[in-house]
Amino acid sequence: MDDKMIQKNEEVEVDLGRLLQAVWRRIWLVALAAVVATAIALVGTLMFITPQYQSSAKFYVNNGSLSLGGASISLSASDISASKGLVNTYIVILGTRETLNDVIDYAGVDITYTELREIVTAAAVDNTEIFQVTVTHPDPIIAEKLANAIAHILPKRIDTIVEGTSAKVAEAAVVASSPSSPNYVQNSVIGLVVGAVLAVAAIVIRELVDVTVRAEEDIARVCNHPVLAAVSDMTAPAKGGHYQRAGYGGRKQPADSQQEPKLIGNDISFAASEAYKLLRTKLQYSFADESNSRVIGISSALTGEGKSLTAINLAHSLAQLDKKVLLVDCDMRRPSLSTKLPISKRPGLSGYLTSQNHLDELVQDCGIEGDEYAFKVIASGQNPPNPIELLSSARMSRLLGKLRDAYDYIILDLPPVSEVSDSLAVAKMVDGILLVVRQHYCQRPALGAAVRQFAFVDGRILGIVYNCTIDDSGHYGYYKRYYRKYYGRYGHKYEGSYLATKKQPTKTSEKGSE
Repeated sequence: MDDKMIQKNEEVEVDLGRLLQAVWRRIWLVALAAVVATAIALVGTLMFITPQYQSSAKFYVNNGSLSLGGASISLSASDISASKGLVNTYIVILGTRETLNDVIDYAGVDITYTELREIVTAAAVDNTEIFQVTVTHPDPIIAEKLANAIAHILPKRIDTIVEGTSAKVAEAAVVASSPSSPNYVQNSVIGLVVGAVLAVAAIVIRELVDVTVRAEEDIARVCNHPVLAAVSDMTAPAKGGHYQRAGYGGRKQPADSQQEPKLIGNDISFAASEAYKLLRTKLQYSFADESNSRVIGISSALTGEGKSLTAINLAHSLAQLDKKVLLVDCDMRRPSLSTKLPISKRPGLSGYLTSQNHLDELVQDCGIEGDEYAFKVIASGQNPPNPIELLSSARMSRLLGKLRDAYDYIILDLPPVSEVSDSLAVAKMVDGILLVVRQHYCQRPALGAAVRQFAFVDGRILGIVYNCTIDDSGHYGYYKRYYRKYYGRYGHKYEGSYLATKKQPTKTSEKGSE
């Protein structure tokens, strides 16, 4: 891997197109959040906001110094400006304690001066000599009484304070027929916008902080190795099924059944079987000389990505070509082949590497009952205290040399490279390495670190096995949808006919034919 790719892995990139795609994929969530927020805003407005009613009285400012009996005069701009300036003076007079107390006494309403001052507003109308006084109150009748009380009291107060001017009532207040607030439509629209914005923000933040691999594009951002196959989640329910998730490795069970889904050999789903056949075919094209025996290591960045199941099913798929296949459990810290296959853990690889067992004592049948495409297995053996020293020993190298003479394909189930360095010790002894990447589980920094570690020891990475895919993301999304739609029935017929053929006393087709 070159320096540019390594630098790219260490940088945090913000891809606007990716963010838009993430929002679009979850547009239903944005719509749902908008609807819920709209409902909350509407219900909250109805239940917690008291309706308010407004009554208004309008006053005309009369500048007495400009009135000369019945004579008609023309007003200059300065005269009109002086009249407009009186509006602010009258509004100040309206807000005085004495004026408002007189208004309360005249209206006969049980309200304090402070409360009245908070609900009374006054302003000029369109920058004219007319100003409007508005009273807002939950009771429309009280609002009307107070507004008309102001219309009665204010002109008298102005006459006693400002000489030569007056304020005349231009329009009396009336009882409001509908509330002025709250605005149900406006609040609902605000709720809708806020809900949608919060949902989009949550999706964008999750996209920026979530470093798990969720699509094949995530793999391409980390490394330049090809995705050789995308294996669907074999523990996921079929369309219309109901499974309870309890972790990886066949722990999901149908809600109405105690039978675990099959994950190994001929019992896996048709789609998964085809994915492993695709992986098998691409592996054959990865080697120039097919006549030589091939040693393939299978590892992953993290524990729990399905590398052991991948190794088992790849070995089974290669055995279908009438090839001699050997599967070796090189994970001597947390071995799992003996738990997934009906084989004995001991004697195994560790016993041979410590000179406790001979080679002919190690090899076991895979133990898959009724499977004619059997392969051989070497278990891990007893867990040693120094697995990395054993795997990097000359005895391990000589063992692989002997096995090459007896088998066409040797599959090594290696430990996760980002957690222990055992895989790096074997990397130079194999012809190629497959990295298993589990969707919605493996993290991009961990995958990048695994790729860099193999590159550091000159390990040849053949490609990526994209495991446990549960959606149509990635380069093959359209193909998957097309394939399921038009070839789903063929898959069921194929499985049925294949099982029926296995029950025949004699084989009618050549082993390994496809």
